[in-house]
Parts: sequence; structure tokens; C-alpha cells
Amino acid sequence: MSKKIYLGMIADIMHPGLINIINEGAKHGDLIVGLFTDKAIAQHKRLPYLTYEQRKSVVENIKGVSQVVPQDEWSYAENLRKLKPDYMIHGDDWQQGADKELREEAINVMKEWGGEVIEIPYTKGIESSSLDKEIKKIGTTPDIRLKSLRRLIEAKNVVRILEVHDGLSGLICENLEVKNGLNTERFDGMWSSSLTDSTSKGKPDIEAVDLTTRMQDLTNILECTTKPIIYDGDTGGKLEHFVFTVRTLERNGISAVIIEDKVGLKKNSLFGTDAIQTQDTIEHFCEKIRAGKNAQVTDDFMIIARCESLIAGKSVDDAIERCCAYVEQGGADGIMIHSKEKTGDDIREFCRRFHELHPYVPIVAVPTTYNHFREEELAEWGIKVVIYANHMLRAAYPAMVKVASSILENHRSSDANDLCMPIKQILELIPGTK
Repeated sequence: MSKKIYLGMIADIMHPGLINIINEGAKHGDLIVGLFTDKAIAQHKRLPYLTYEQRKSVVENIKGVSQVVPQDEWSYAENLRKLKPDYMIHGDDWQQGADKELREEAINVMKEWGGEVIEIPYTKGIESSSLDKEIKKIGTTPDIRLKSLRRLIEAKNVVRILEVHDGLSGLICENLEVKNGLNTERFDGMWSSSLTDSTSKGKPDIEAVDLTTRMQDLTNILECTTKPIIYDGDTGGKLEHFVFTVRTLERNGISAVIIEDKVGLKKNSLFGTDAIQTQDTIEHFCEKIRAGKNAQVTDDFMIIARCESLIAGKSVDDAIERCCAYVEQGGADGIMIHSKEKTGDDIREFCRRFHELHPYVPIVAVPTTYNHFREEELAEWGIKVVIYANHMLRAAYPAMVKVASSILENHRSSDANDLCMPIKQILELIPGTK
């Protein structure tokens, strides 16, 4: 009877090192490849360029692979105990670094039935992370970017979105990584905020900046990033105009638009009841959502309905009634619920009650006022997407004022040196500057 060999792989970028380890594994028996799903990967690394099905199609057609099974966890333990292979094969590069604990766990699990871990010498000159960086330089396509938000929502407990308003802030969102134990924390996508887009142009947040102008700025972000973008569509404008907004955004690879159920001259929601907040009728707003859904070409683009009931001082009951209608009658792909209360109690209650009725509809939150809650807590409430909606511009303005004030006070710039990036660093910040 042929022996069973287990090999875990992401297989997003196939290279000679992976082919070598497949060939080595196949020498020992029937090679089963445990292909990491998006869910397993997304908590630890960036989302793969290829979907699970695309990667599976590639791997199962490689000579030496007998079977491909999904691996839904970063840990190998569950699949190993389920399949009980005679051998597990892995490159010896996991003896050091973040995967060291995974190695120890796999060895101990394999010992439970007398199995053995075989380690193959690392293929010199081939490094997946370096290949990934090279591919990242090439960029992405509108189609791949467009689809990535839905994939992230399906794969992750919480999708983390950061506001960007130009190419530079987009690059920060794209590239920033922070080590946190075994995990690497990163932002999953970007928020094109009408507030920060308007403010960066010195204009009020009253829909004074039109779609054409905002698309020019979005193009700058699209050209230097690859992550999904959610577009702040304010009220969506007139129904007839919203149709063209959807088509324009979808064509450019934007993953989603969020529109709010308000009418009249826009007043920022954080004013709450201090400003007049007039909501649209349920019937008309549903009609606008339907028009947008009918206008989109793909199934991947998302229209998310933003409910302003809590902002307008209305009850959670009103918010539930509206949001259920937006999903059931309008066809909204998700709900954004907003509040200016610091306790978060109204948001928590809304999430609990809405999820009882629509457990699979993603809830989006912008915890600007209740920002003392961690993402893990928001996820427990049922929130799927967390947007940090204005922090990049809010951070930039005081920093610039501080530098400008120093120059005015001291009649020279040297006193502000510690507040500024070195010239060499800013020259090296943008790829291709050298």
C-alpha cells in the first residue's frame, strides 16, 4: 500500500523551489497537497492574487500531485489529524523565524500515529516574498482589485480599511506592516473619503467636489496601489446620476460604493442633530440602490447602504426597519450603520438585532466617536468591515502646522529637522525616483 505524504502550500506564485519540493514529496508516495484557503492566509499574509479555485486548478495539474484538499487553518494540525499521513514534507526554512512554532506543533502531531516530518533543503536564490514584491511593482488590474473586497469579507473576521486622499497616503496603506507576535498586521484596503478629499482641496464637505474631479485623485491612488478601494458616494446624488457613478467606479476597479440615506444639502454626519439631517424615504432610497445594482456589469461590485437613523436622533427600531428594506427591497450588498455616540451601545444593539434577521449581510462601521473599542470587540458585535475614515488627513494637518510654525518662529528650517523626513528618505520613498 502506497504511503501518504502531506504538503501544505499557498501556491500563489509557482517557482522552481515549489516544484522541487513537490518532486521530493512524490518520491515517498501519494502526495496530498493541503492548499491554504483565503481564510487561512488572510489572517497572516496578504490575500493571494489568485483565488482558491484558480490555485487549485494549477496545483492539481502538476505532475506528482495525487490530490488537493483545502487547508482552512494556518496550523497544519487539523488536516494532519484528519488525514494521518505517513510523512509531512516541508522546506527547512521554517526552522527559524515566525513559522518555528508551526514546525514544533506539526512534529508533535505527526508523532501521535508514528508519522514523520521530512524537511527539504531550501532552494537557494528563490524566495516567494521577493517574487511577491516584484509582482507588486507591476501592479494589478481593475478586475482583480474589484473582486478582492468580497474575497476579504469572506476570508477575514474583520476587514481593516484606512482613509487615503492621495497617492502618498495610498502608498502608506499599501505597504505599511507591523509585526505583532506571529502575525503581521496590515491594512486590507482603502477608503476614498468625501470629507478628506474635499478638505485636502480646501473645500467644504457638501458634495462640492464632483465625481470627475474625485476620479482624477483616485487615479493617482490606483496607479501606485493594488488593494481594494471603497468609495464614499455621499448621497449618491440624483438617481439618474448614480447609475453613471456606479459604471464609472466599477470600470476603474473600485470594489464598492457607500451611499447614505439623506437628502438635501449634505451636512457631515458627525454634526449629528446639531445640523439638520433629513433622511430620504425608504421607497426612494431603495429605488436608487436598485438602479445602481441594475447598472453594474459584474457581480463583484458592491453597493453598501449607509443608514443615518442614529445620527438623526432616531431609534434603533427605525434603523432596523430601514436597513432590512435596503437589503430586501433595494438589493444592497451590505449595511453601514453610523452613530456619533461614544458608548457604542446603539451600534452594538443594532448589530445584534440586524444579524438575527440577516446573518450573512456584512455590516460596515466607522468607529470615529467610539474608537476605544478594539477590532476584536467590534467583530464580536457582528461588524465585518471597520473603516478608519479620516485619520490620515487629521494626522497630516497638525504635523504640517507644527513645521510651518517652527519656520515662522525661528526664521529658519533647521529647528524643524526632527519633525521632517530626511530628504534622502523621501527621495527613496517612491519607486522609480532614483
